[in-house]
Amino acid sequence: MARFRRLGCLLALFFLGAAFSAHGQSPAAYRYFRVGNAANSVATAKAGFALMGGGTDLDEAFRFLCDHAGGGDLLVLRASGDDAYNPYIQKLCHLNSVATLVIPSRAAANEPFVAQAIRHASGLFIAGGDQANYINFWQGTPVQAALNDAIQRGVPMGGTSAGLAVLGEWAYTAQGDKPDGLNLDSKTALADPFGPRVTLNRGFLAIPILNGIITDSHFAKRDRMGRLLVFLARLNGPQGSGGNAGVRGIGIEERSAVLLEPDGKARVVGQGCAYFVDARRASGALAKGRPVTFGPFNVQKVGPGHSFDLKMWTGDASEYKLTVNGEVIHSTQPGSAVY
Repeated sequence: MARFRRLGCLLALFFLGAAFSAHGQSPAAYRYFRVGNAANSVATAKAGFALMGGGTDLDEAFRFLCDHAGGGDLLVLRASGDDAYNPYIQKLCHLNSVATLVIPSRAAANEPFVAQAIRHASGLFIAGGDQANYINFWQGTPVQAALNDAIQRGVPMGGTSAGLAVLGEWAYTAQGDKPDGLNLDSKTALADPFGPRVTLNRGFLAIPILNGIITDSHFAKRDRMGRLLVFLARLNGPQGSGGNAGVRGIGIEERSAVLLEPDGKARVVGQGCAYFVDARRASGALAKGRPVTFGPFNVQKVGPGHSFDLKMWTGDASEYKLTVNGEVIHSTQPGSAVY
């Protein structure tokens, strides 16, 4: 999850003549906070996607979003929290305005102002938190429609942690996570690929270059390679629903990002690596309640400052293979290193 900056709430403004929901009202109501100019600009945005791995926010990734937004109006979307991103982005970038829209319920997602605010943005960023809220609250509402309309119009978009999780065609939704708030770990996923916590969703967002992709964040620090392999085994295995083209995965380490252009050209920035995982030629046995046996998965590890082409699925990477036998991951790297 992206860190929250504990700064005081800034002045909440009126936007396009519409009233916003303020603190102290129903917890189901949306909240809108804006800094910078109150009037929208007419900006020339260009498509681009900032895939952020979570942890401490990465300046370079936000500058990428701001630059692609053409100096216009950048909108942060979240299902909980406050306006902590506003002062950070405003200080970092030259924009007409920065706003945060908190959409904590399906009722809020159906308010006309919410979709209107999304459609007026020249750049969009989905914050960290709990991606189950994004699916539960926003899917099938005008929020989802407005986001996909923005993608079609070439509005740049980014996401970190939970926000990254929903950018691909496929998403791990966390809808089965326990009330204790603990995320699905690799050990649990490998022990039972069809367990109630392995929840996958298709088509929340329709970013063409991320068709056939599922993403994961906090990758090496939280040891999430195993669960990504399970997601890919589920989607590419004999009982999978990934389609004829198959599904591939991108795992991104904390304080790192993949900055992606619509033509598939990408570069890794930050302090960690990105892992591009292909399971389309893998095979194995998958059964409910039984450990996974599946492979080989082809992994391309791309370090910061290096590039990758999603369309060609190749880049400046170190390449190795992983195979899962029971709950154990075997690697062709020296020392059987998974990362």
